[in-house]
Parts: sequence; structure tokens; C-alpha cells
Amino acid sequence: MPLTIHSKLREHSFAGGLTDAQVASLAAIATPVSFDENQIILADREQSSAFYFVVSGSVAIELRAALYAVCLQAVGPGQVFGWSALLDRQDTLFQVRAREEVTALRIAGDELKALVRRDPVLGTELLQRTLQVVASRVRATEERFAEMCGVKV
Repeated sequence: MPLTIHSKLREHSFAGGLTDAQVASLAAIATPVSFDENQIILADREQSSAFYFVVSGSVAIELRAALYAVCLQAVGPGQVFGWSALLDRQDTLFQVRAREEVTALRIAGDELKALVRRDPVLGTELLQRTLQVVASRVRATEERFAEMCGVKV
């Protein structure tokens, strides 16, 4: 029997500890999506539009320049990406590319922002968790640049 969106979110690490009602609120606005290996999911400097819960597979969070892209972090099942969709009129800061076939749950940024405004308890919890994601991206960026400069991490 296939897992429902609700059960996929219930099992997702990022949603761990949320109440059934909070998970149901997220599930009501989530859509299953899939991506092929090497597919660009989010292009840097484009308007953020969605928040993703990775269910299977993995993505590379990349810092892209004109001639190259540097993988800063790999994100897999139980993790999320697309946090800038929670901000108004924010461009994505990183490129996200599927490292392999990926399935995820996608929540449109506008719907997620509306949900966190309607439910401040859920909103506070999601924003705290999202700040942890942002902090991990900053750490990953610092570590990658230290490695590139020959500093042992």
C-alpha cells in the first residue's frame, strides 16, 4: 500500500515531534514531486517558490559561478531544502541539483507562509527548524571554502 503524504511527513525527520494536526496542515498543502539525476531543481538567483522535504534520493546544494559549481552539502531523506521560499521576494542563494533520482514533498512558498501566519505555534516551530537548516548551510559553506584554501577542517 503506498504511503500517503501525511504518513510520509509523519516519518520525515524534519517533521519529527510535530503534532498530528500540524502534520495534517502541512500534508494538506504538500504535493509529491520527483526529479531525475542531474536535474536542476532550484537555480541560484531565481525567485524562491517552494520548500521541499526529501523523501528518497539526494540533492547537491551548490554554489555556482560562471564557469563552475561547488558542492557545499549533500541533502538526503529526512532533510529539507528551499528555505528561502519562506522569505518574501527572496532569490535562491544556492543551486540545487538532483544527485540521483529524487522524490520529495513540495510546498509552495506562498502557501507555507500563509500557514505559518495562521498557526503561529506551528510557524514558530518551523522557523526554528529552518534556522537550523540555514546554520548548517553556513557551516557547510565555511568548511568547503576552508578546504579549498588548504585549511584542515
